Amino acid sequence: MKRSASIYSKLCASPYIVWMLIFIFAPLLMVFYYTFTDSSGALTFNNIIALDNYAGIFVRSILYGLITTVISLIIAFPLAYIISQKSVKYQSTMIILLMVPMWMNFLIRTYSWMNILSDNGIINFVIQKFGFEPVHMINTSGAVILGMVYNFMPYMVLPIYSVISKMDKSVIEAAQDLGCNKFKVLTKVILPYSLPGIASGITMVFVPSVSTFYISQKLGGGKYDMIGDTIERQFQTSYNYNLGASISLVLMVLLLVCMAFMNTFTNENDDEGGIIV
Repeated sequence: MKRSASIYSKLCASPYIVWMLIFIFAPLLMVFYYTFTDSSGALTFNNIIALDNYAGIFVRSILYGLITTVISLIIAFPLAYIISQKSVKYQSTMIILLMVPMWMNFLIRTYSWMNILSDNGIINFVIQKFGFEPVHMINTSGAVILGMVYNFMPYMVLPIYSVISKMDKSVIEAAQDLGCNKFKVLTKVILPYSLPGIASGITMVFVPSVSTFYISQKLGGGKYDMIGDTIERQFQTSYNYNLGASISLVLMVLLLVCMAFMNTFTNENDDEGGIIV
């Protein structure tokens, strides 16, 4: 019986193993191969050495990713807390409203912000109606960061909300009975309890922010290259697969280090439930 169960388990797992081999391990092997070879297939480390020319782009990508993550956290934490304090019916409605923009195509959302931030866009139209001079917002670093915050902030809200929504309200009441004011309840009870969700949210926002490419092209006017832009250019314009693979490998290592670091703040034993629709 045990042998039959073991064979059955292996058969059930085989489609997932095949999927991982084709779509995870095979691409990784290709990345490693192209990173340490030249166009003729000979072993070389020149692709790694050439990354020194892109140090500024790596720094910019990490910096923009950090700024986006911090802004998203500042907005998402109070929003997640407010949602968690509503009734179950309103929680479901607010979460749906939060996710509705994510159901639209990523390109459409980005093009919409191009129209909003352009010199003749909605914001400048309103500003001019009040008698002020138009403000140049498109093709700036601020526009790039705004686009990333808009697109990735829901990934910060959801894990934080998921943790806070299952928090026992009697814990807050007990803290208040023991003399904690609202600020101390927030810093001593709610914030520590929310750390697993915050860590997950930081990872889910920082990773795509660092590796994004389309937002910086459209909202930054091509003046603020990110790592993703550089990788795309190597593969689609320069056709330098070896250099593109080396940049991808370094980016992957950076992201894995980030994820490993953030995992130290999470508790694997926590059951992060919540009312997610």
